[in-house]
Amino acid sequence: MSARDTALAALIAFRKQNAWSDGILKEYIYRDRLSRRDAALASKLCYGVLQNRMLLDYYIQHFLNGRIKDLQPIVLDILRLGIYQLTMLDRIPDAACVSEAVEQGKRFANHRAAVLINGLLRSAARAKSMPEPPDLATKYSHPPQLVALLEENIGKELLEPFLQSDNEAPRTAIQVNTCKITAEKAKLELQAQGVNCQVYPDMPDCIYVSGTGNLEDLTLFQTGMFYVQDPAAKLAVLAAGVQPGQQVLDACAAPGGKSFAAAIAMNNQGKVYACDIHPHKIALLEKGASRLGLDIVHPMLQDATKFSGEWKEQMDVVIADVPCSGLGVIRKKPDIRYKDLEQIQGLPAVQTAILENVCQYVKPEGVLLYSTCTVLKRENEMVVETFLKNHSQFTLERFSVPEKMGSDNCGVLTLYPCVQQTDGFFIAKLRRAK
Repeated sequence: MSARDTALAALIAFRKQNAWSDGILKEYIYRDRLSRRDAALASKLCYGVLQNRMLLDYYIQHFLNGRIKDLQPIVLDILRLGIYQLTMLDRIPDAACVSEAVEQGKRFANHRAAVLINGLLRSAARAKSMPEPPDLATKYSHPPQLVALLEENIGKELLEPFLQSDNEAPRTAIQVNTCKITAEKAKLELQAQGVNCQVYPDMPDCIYVSGTGNLEDLTLFQTGMFYVQDPAAKLAVLAAGVQPGQQVLDACAAPGGKSFAAAIAMNNQGKVYACDIHPHKIALLEKGASRLGLDIVHPMLQDATKFSGEWKEQMDVVIADVPCSGLGVIRKKPDIRYKDLEQIQGLPAVQTAILENVCQYVKPEGVLLYSTCTVLKRENEMVVETFLKNHSQFTLERFSVPEKMGSDNCGVLTLYPCVQQTDGFFIAKLRRAK
């Protein structure tokens, strides 16, 4: 199976199943037993098409005699892959791109489709330039309603840089398990295995890596020396100020990064209750904690909106990284941009319900840490403001921020991919009174 066929299969599955692209792609790369090089190409092709789908369709329509909506879905998938390679990749010869697409047309559609694919892609290859997109929505392949919503929340000045960053390849960040190894030693060992490493400024245990192939094949991963987590998510745990010996509740823990970060910051001393509502995610949390050797992490099946009396006022720190619209991580999950915005309208009510419940677990003088991976004020500042109006015993508390992540804060901070080069993220630290 070629990288192009794997990418095509993943795009078809995404279209038919409305599945998350990252999970499908990983599954298909494993299924097709791609080499490291072919896996990288398949990923680039699949993500590239998803990130630029509206722009690619605009180009296709320019060269098409007819309406794009009349094309067979699979033919459109093949054309998107072909146009993406022709217009946005410079290492693939045009002739190879066209011939591969034509062969896919023959195998997955029919001879007539292959003729159409051949003619359109050859026309595009001969063109000296592509037509200019008419607006930001088309240029950066974000639906117009989403562009308007983002502008309302982040402002006109940040809008285009934010949209542009959504289409850039995110770097992979790992957090060193300092309970087992120093960051410097981990970096040296990774470099010895051919991995490119760059330490994130002011966060020495966070390393950007590339050239890894499948991370899970690395010896340091298998022996629990690191886990994958964006600097923004790590900052949320640092902001909470967890200490060795404390009791910490991670109310919405899966896939586990914040629970692991807390346990490491606590030097594996104390207790971290890592909760989720899905049984299969509990198994993943258990596997991750075991690999890292973090025996203070206790995965538990628990609904964050349901009260547990045994935890009332027992926690030094409660972390509520709540379900959200995910609009801060579009660069990692490009398909989020195409989701129906109506489906996220009810999220603030869910987020508020979680806060209303888990705040009861915070000890006097304890910390409640609220976070999301979105940039929408109605899921961030407005949820916190509503909570504070109803809970006078909690107040916002300033927390230290690495210089790379921006200026001082007053207990709330929003991070943007185009500014801090992290995930889009919101953090609010609340301290309970005595």
